Amino acid sequence: MLSSGVCTSTVQLPGKVAVVTGANTGIGKETAKELAQRGARVYIACRDVQKGELVAREIQTMTGNQQVLVRKLDLADTKSIRAFAEGFLAEEKHLHILINNAGVMMCPYSKTADGFEMHIGVNHLGHFLLTHLLLEKLKESAPSRVVNVSSLAHHLGRIHFHNLQGEKFYSAGLAYCHSKLANILFTQELARRLKGSGVSAYSVHPGTVNSELVRHSSFMKWMWWLFSFFIKTPQQGAQTSLYCALTEGLEILSGNHFSDCHVAWVSAQARNETVARRLWDVSCDLLGIPMD
Repeated sequence: MLSSGVCTSTVQLPGKVAVVTGANTGIGKETAKELAQRGARVYIACRDVQKGELVAREIQTMTGNQQVLVRKLDLADTKSIRAFAEGFLAEEKHLHILINNAGVMMCPYSKTADGFEMHIGVNHLGHFLLTHLLLEKLKESAPSRVVNVSSLAHHLGRIHFHNLQGEKFYSAGLAYCHSKLANILFTQELARRLKGSGVSAYSVHPGTVNSELVRHSSFMKWMWWLFSFFIKTPQQGAQTSLYCALTEGLEILSGNHFSDCHVAWVSAQARNETVARRLWDVSCDLLGIPMD
């Protein structure tokens, strides 16, 4: 909690295109702001378009960059994800940076529009589908990068293939941990499949950050207040995402997990290549994506 890395890259991004999910608040907002500050054309992909527009205007005013756009994206609905991707691909010729930042945490048991448990549905499957739909554009725009925001909580996660949707047993806290483990496994398998393509992938732990992510848990809100002195601001929390998106020469570390702008240790579960490959195949099956 106490350590706090800083992205020191001076890379500028004129002519580059970036998509940041959940960029209407918290870490995502700070990430989008910094990318815009460096001259990128930034898409704020979020569920609450009205809030997104307010944030876009704020970023435009602060950075002087008018190329901050808002598009509707509800990661709990595959129709919305497909509609976002279709619109983006029709609108843009390039995509250099995709930051899968949005997420839910400790929700009461609920399901997405497609019947997936909310944590695995939004945090993993939603971003899995979005990345799949934008992958050819990323390849065409290489060198390009995908950054998946995970968490230290992945250490408590397990991939229970027989209970992926939490129907046999469910814990809101553990469901979040499982989905964050899925983010890391997805990143590793994505990096493996993208070797030689010019697209690199990284997962990050942003730190313990004061954000809206804890909105579903009164206990977590109380803990955040109690330990507020030790908790990062959203700007501090965005540093590792920015580090992985911007730092030159990082391609050799594609597939790695980062925390405080350094490669970080992951759990044994998160290093299991067999589980990563099976999760990929199961995810494709659930989303109706042809397996290769």
